[in-house]
Amino acid sequence: MKYFIVLVSLLSVILPADYGYASEIWVSGKGSDENPGTREKPLASVAMAIRKARELRRLDDPSVKEGIDIIIADGTYVLDSPVLLRPEDSGTPDSPTIIRAAEGAHPVLSGGRAIGGWEKLRQPVTGLPKNAEGKVWVTDIPFEKGGWLQFRQLWVNGKKAVLANTLNDGTLDRILSVNKKEEALWIPTPNITFGNGSHPEFIIHQWWAIANLRVRNIEKEGRKTRLTFEQPESTIEFEHPWPAPFIDEKKEYNGNSAFFFSNAIELLNSPGEWFADYKTGKIYYWPEEGQNMQNAEVIVPFLQSITLIKGTKDRPVSHIGFKGITFAHTTWLRPSHQGHVPLQAGFYILDAYKLEEPGTPDKAALENQAWIGRQPAALEARYASEITIERCRFIHTAATAVDFVEGVSHSRLEGNVFSDIGGTGIQAGFFGDAAFEAHLPYDPSDPRELVRDIRIANNLVSDATNEDWGCAGVSVGYARNIAIVHNEITDVNYSGICVGWGWTKTVNASRDNLVHANRIHRFAKQMYDVGGVYTLSAQPNTEISENAIYDLQKAPYAHIPEHYQYVYLDEGSSYIRIINNWTEKDKFFSNTPGPGNTWENNGPDVAEEIKEKAGVQPEYRDILKK
Repeated sequence: MKYFIVLVSLLSVILPADYGYASEIWVSGKGSDENPGTREKPLASVAMAIRKARELRRLDDPSVKEGIDIIIADGTYVLDSPVLLRPEDSGTPDSPTIIRAAEGAHPVLSGGRAIGGWEKLRQPVTGLPKNAEGKVWVTDIPFEKGGWLQFRQLWVNGKKAVLANTLNDGTLDRILSVNKKEEALWIPTPNITFGNGSHPEFIIHQWWAIANLRVRNIEKEGRKTRLTFEQPESTIEFEHPWPAPFIDEKKEYNGNSAFFFSNAIELLNSPGEWFADYKTGKIYYWPEEGQNMQNAEVIVPFLQSITLIKGTKDRPVSHIGFKGITFAHTTWLRPSHQGHVPLQAGFYILDAYKLEEPGTPDKAALENQAWIGRQPAALEARYASEITIERCRFIHTAATAVDFVEGVSHSRLEGNVFSDIGGTGIQAGFFGDAAFEAHLPYDPSDPRELVRDIRIANNLVSDATNEDWGCAGVSVGYARNIAIVHNEITDVNYSGICVGWGWTKTVNASRDNLVHANRIHRFAKQMYDVGGVYTLSAQPNTEISENAIYDLQKAPYAHIPEHYQYVYLDEGSSYIRIINNWTEKDKFFSNTPGPGNTWENNGPDVAEEIKEKAGVQPEYRDILKK
């Protein structure tokens, strides 16, 4: 009976009413922002439509009594800055504001720029591999706002091209040795010679995360080569103890960390690869078979976010909906400017070090501390309530797709498609920041800070974590009353669903969360120390039930080849019920858990009916075809 009450409670998050008689504001690529915004004379931008809606509410116009529909016609809307929603844009329970696609339309809000002018490369380019000669095309990097446009992704005819690297050139080598004092490491001498002006990135496979380091210097000495790196990532990488960045101290581990190089002209040796040379202002691309660069659509990202919802504790944004909108093409530039050394789940370390004397007031054995930053998201919300995102698409993002960062409540994400996501698909809750150490239990005195009462349901998350392998399909930190139900998560490099943060047994803000009837498969493609469902810390009255978890992949460079699980209760996980989950193997694990966990009827012998009912429900299964 307790399980039934929890399920009903979590699934009864307030849903929007019928908006059939709302006032309409139309937007079209053929419109003008000087128009009135009618169907016949539409506006040209979503930002102007939001302004018009704001003014109607300010003047208490009677036309908005039943709500406001901002209706977007078909087409791609290239943004110069993120769409911003403020407290003044809020609707009410009886009069919400809905930003939606026109009937039959599939509008795209894009943070990208089209790149044209491609020509076959005719003259030699220093560093370009011999096998690429005569096959590479070139164009100019756009010059905007006083400099070359910065970007780290490129899409050709809707498919992400590969930033030139050695990952696909064969088996990865492993680090030989490390000198922490000099912040240097030794690797087998690569068969590539980098030019004097070439500064590639060095990507290290670190247990459950990868690190991006910008190479400062390369010194070859016969069969081994010494590398040093730029700051600040060099000091962070050599000081932080977890995830262990280089050396395995136990014999049963699978050797030192694997690595590969990226982002240099010398690495452009295969079809589908590209490189942007900021010394010459040129982009080079080796087309795949069948691609005609004279008529190809080539997009590079310009914005880190497409939509920002920004309220305050005292004045949250409320009663806003999105329906049928595609959010596409975002970038994330920190790896290019400051490197990227994550702690876990994509949260990058600002400062971290090993304690000479272990122990903090919360955890006597803690040996390390870390302060972290958060990746940007295509749609990001802070201090908001009654936010509905339904039947939208999030595609081609460099980092997170949707993030409920802080103070978001009574909101719903349902029936959406997430595809080609560089980081995490859906993220919610507090994980620490520059002022709050990541291992401390978080329980704010002001409950308005919490992310709570969120329904994440019937979404398809596919091909997420494809740049930052250590991210997850769905990731929830310190949060309360989060229902993660009937989603399908597939093709991710680490865990499918992660809930909890802090590595602490201390009761904190997290409680009453539900992970129910999700279908999780083709996960752990690159990283281990992993779970189809993974938890951290105390979470009273939290339940993991009736999920179908299978097709766990064989990660090729895992440090401990058997350290994978279908449900994984990691450090401090407490007061969690794990009930009736179907998994292809009876493989579960608890690592220094807290008290109060209950395991009941999990594994391959669970009823077939539970397996079949997991995943997207019938009324939303059309999204699986997309």
